[in-house]
Amino acid sequence: MKGIDVSRWQGQIDFNAVKKSGVEFVIIQAGYGKSIRQKDPYFEQNYTRAKAAGLKVGAYWFSYAHTPDEAVLEARTCAEVIKGKQFDFPIYFDLENDRSSNYYPFITGKSNCSSMVKAFCTELEKLGYFVGLYISRSPLQNYITKDVATRFALWIAEYGSMLNYTGQYGIWQKSNSGRVVGVIGDVDIDEAVVDYSEIIKSGGFNGYPKTDKPKEENPKDEKPVPQPAPEQPEQPKYIDYKIKKGDTLTAIAKAHGTTIAELKKLNNIKNVNLIYAGDVIKIPVRG
Repeated sequence: MKGIDVSRWQGQIDFNAVKKSGVEFVIIQAGYGKSIRQKDPYFEQNYTRAKAAGLKVGAYWFSYAHTPDEAVLEARTCAEVIKGKQFDFPIYFDLENDRSSNYYPFITGKSNCSSMVKAFCTELEKLGYFVGLYISRSPLQNYITKDVATRFALWIAEYGSMLNYTGQYGIWQKSNSGRVVGVIGDVDIDEAVVDYSEIIKSGGFNGYPKTDKPKEENPKDEKPVPQPAPEQPEQPKYIDYKIKKGDTLTAIAKAHGTTIAELKKLNNIKNVNLIYAGDVIKIPVRG
């Protein structure tokens, strides 16, 4: 699935032309840092126009945090900016160097970087958002602990003909100098191996309501006719789910209202970070 990511640097964008060119999703910068004044000036316009064009939309927040506490403050500002909107793709914590601002987060070490990611993402999770991490492949492997890398959706940057990462991920940013009809100048090109929109909408994340079956009402002037209750067949205690490429137990558990621990126990999974596309697992049924 082809996508792009944009910010104020792209200026005015014709999202209808972008959609017609074959792009299916766009990840929009919402802002950066801790202050509401650092909201991307094009965010509202980009969001509204991308949605109107029928594109699937995600968002990212460029971090300047040095500590987990600062990352929490950034998450709260991000939440203020994106509230009231619906996102089909995750909300990403963007962790990268910014030479122009003399910001080099990775020199603070693996433990601190991992804690900042976890702090930002879990803060947004409390508010019902499906979250992820944007990061280049090399610092991901060197400065993010495995438990954090497998906990959140990954959007990995590595420019070239292939992504040299063997772990699970959702999006690969493959170029920072792409050309797309509707965008003036260079734009980042992304390739998604996971369609997060299905997971997010069914799980009721990112501003979408949970899809509960509506109750049927009787017409005002008609009285209900009593009917004998039919015998109810015994409900299965689980359903079968075929693992798709890019799936993680975290995403599967969220989408079906269960936990990684339950899936591990029910399916006798030895390593929760190692599942294979095509395998069929059992998922508990609630109610």
